[in-house]
Amino acid sequence: MPDYGHDLLFGAVLTPDAQQPHTVIELARLADRAGLDLVSVADHPYRPDFLDAWTLLAVIAARTERVRVFPNVANLPLRPPAGLARAAASLDVLSGGRVELGLGAGGYWDAIASEGQPRRTPGEAVEALGEAIDVIRALWSTDGNDGNSKGVVGGKHYWLDGARPGPAAVHPISVWVGALGPRMLRLIGRSADGWLPSATRVPPAELAVGQRIVDEAANAAGRDPRSVRRLYNLPGLAPAEQLAELTLTQGVSAYLLASDDPSTLERFAHEVAPAVVELVAKERTS
Repeated sequence: MPDYGHDLLFGAVLTPDAQQPHTVIELARLADRAGLDLVSVADHPYRPDFLDAWTLLAVIAARTERVRVFPNVANLPLRPPAGLARAAASLDVLSGGRVELGLGAGGYWDAIASEGQPRRTPGEAVEALGEAIDVIRALWSTDGNDGNSKGVVGGKHYWLDGARPGPAAVHPISVWVGALGPRMLRLIGRSADGWLPSATRVPPAELAVGQRIVDEAANAAGRDPRSVRRLYNLPGLAPAEQLAELTLTQGVSAYLLASDDPSTLERFAHEVAPAVVELVAKERTS
């Protein structure tokens, strides 16, 4: 796999602990001050011990200055795409263009069903995710903010029928999909702006297989594979040399560290991230 040449991004995955809401906010502020690029939170709406992800992201955006925020990843079965699109665009406006959208097809189907939503087969989950991306993009595509309706968009699971787009986001919001399996990866290659796996589910040695599927699907759809950013959720600190190697050989260009420890986040921001940037820059220029 090649180095796709993307700028490098570094960020945090924070636990939206409802028992320690102020701690989560302070960790996000620390990440912002430390120079990280991204702050994300898990989205499990069925868990009463977790804060609602979008409400938390709005507060984080209001309490930070430069860091971008996103759900890692939004639970599609419990987040209808039309509302998700408008929520993301609204927060992008309010934050001055600091929102991205992590999106997932769903999991933990017992919990999802307990909230009144249907279980989906793997095939249905792929269909629904593809339709959701179409719906979201249609509501973000305001054609110069003229307010024209988008006609019929979507399909079996999600659709629009004459819905008006808007509000207009401040910047082009990226759709980064957290998904596994060949069908999902082909969908990412066709339609998404990024693939966001976790190292606990896709170890570094297995990244190349997924990257190849994404690239082949992008090429088949007439897209440049370089248009699909490759992100990676890390369960702990990794050596800068390992991350630089993943960038140069697997095309990964964004690393999200799952940690609620202030000193670990600061070390990631102040030591690991600059070292990765330096190693990658040196190799790219040579």
